[in-house]
Parts: sequence; C-alpha cells; structure tokens
Amino acid sequence: MCRKNLTCPTVAVPKDISLILLDIEGTTTSISFVKDELFPYILKHVRHFLEEHWNDKETQAAISGLREQVKEDLNKDELKGIIPILSETHPKEQIIDSVVKNVEWQMGLDRKTTSLKQLQGHMWVDAYKKKEVRGHLYEDVTQCFRQWKDEGKQLCIYSSGSVAAQKLLFTYSVDGDITEYITDYFDTKIGGKREAASYTSICDHLKRQQQLKSWITVYDSKRPGNAVLTIAQMKQFATINSFEEIMFDEVASKKKKI
Repeated sequence: MCRKNLTCPTVAVPKDISLILLDIEGTTTSISFVKDELFPYILKHVRHFLEEHWNDKETQAAISGLREQVKEDLNKDELKGIIPILSETHPKEQIIDSVVKNVEWQMGLDRKTTSLKQLQGHMWVDAYKKKEVRGHLYEDVTQCFRQWKDEGKQLCIYSSGSVAAQKLLFTYSVDGDITEYITDYFDTKIGGKREAASYTSICDHLKRQQQLKSWITVYDSKRPGNAVLTIAQMKQFATINSFEEIMFDEVASKKKKI
C-alpha cells in the first residue's frame, strides 16, 4: 500500500479518475534541490567540464549560443556588466575563462536564457551519468507511483523545467530509474501552467478529453521548503502533505468531498 499511516487525513478522489498530472518542484522533489544542488554544481564544475568536453559538438554549440546571446544582450539598455565571450581566434584557456565568467554573471542574475540552459543541460547529463548528482524524491513518491500504475492510473509530469531535464531527474533519482511509472512528460512548450488551454492541450495529446469533465486540483501544501498557503487557497483547494493522503476509493469519496 502507498499509504503507510491509515489514520492520516485523506483527500478523496473518485476511483474512476485514471489520469494523474504532477508538477516536480515542491511536489515530487524538494524546491531546494535545484537551488541548492543543481545550480551550485554548475558554478563549481563549469570550468572543468569545458576543459574535459571542449571538442564535443554539443559544447561548441552551447558556446556559440552564448556568444549570440551576448550580441542580443548588448542591445538591451537595462542589462549592466555584460561579460563578453572571446572569439575562436583566442587561445582555448582564454575562451574558457570568458565563458566561465559569463555563466557566473548570468546565473548571478538568475537568467534562464536558452543558451545557458543548453550548457547547463549538457553538464547535468554528465553529472547524473557519473553519479555525481542524484535526483531528489520525497520518500512517498516511488511507492505511490508504483501503486498508482498497479491500479491502472496514467501518470504524467508537467513542469517548467525542460522535458529532457525531467527525464534525467527520474532516470537518475535517489531511488534509481523510476521512469517506468511515467507515461508522458510536458513542459512550458505546451503552454503556461496557469493557462487553462495548456491542460486542454495535454488532454488532447493524451486523447483524454473526458478528463476535463472531472478535473481535480490538489495543492501539495506542506512539503518541506514550500511556501505557506494562504487561508483563501486552503479553502479553495484540497491540500495534502503527502501522496499517501490521496485515496482513490468510493467509500472515502463519501467521507470527504473535494
């Protein structure tokens, strides 16, 4: 059973619901994992990564992208202290030094440019494969994923992080590869998470249009590190501390209506 403590509060979900759509940060994974582990990894290892993978096509493509980003940034009056990246005519070590400084500058501003995310993505692939990084999961996640699949539920992920980054986290998680429990992945290419049309598009993609008729929104409210919900939010939505509190059961549905 997914639920370890049968006396804990439950959120009753109709048993015929067959599609579960989950976010990652603050839902399956600690918000601090990205901030306190993945991003610091980039800053600590970017120079070594560039030196080790200098001749890789992906690395050179990422550097070219960063150069193009600098050109765009120079036309933005609001950006200050832009760090240029040296051209290919300069010695390798000098180019690497300029790339490192540019990455540090962008991350210091918490930028999410495509070129920066491209380089970060290559580095995280390398880190996961070397087992230098493991995707964080709350302790109830894997067991509940397994149970939901056994019950015939279709589980999908919808996160602002790229689909590639999502798959890495669940492939190289602290519990090993748990991608067998996940049917599909979605990121903001399908639309913003606060846009109703995004969920229509997801259901269309999954050929699950009927799911919109019985859509249930649940806030994962008290995961460690999550922001405290307002009273209004807690009145509007069902709240849980753990997936173990979700019960797909007709009897439970009578006890607590969402």
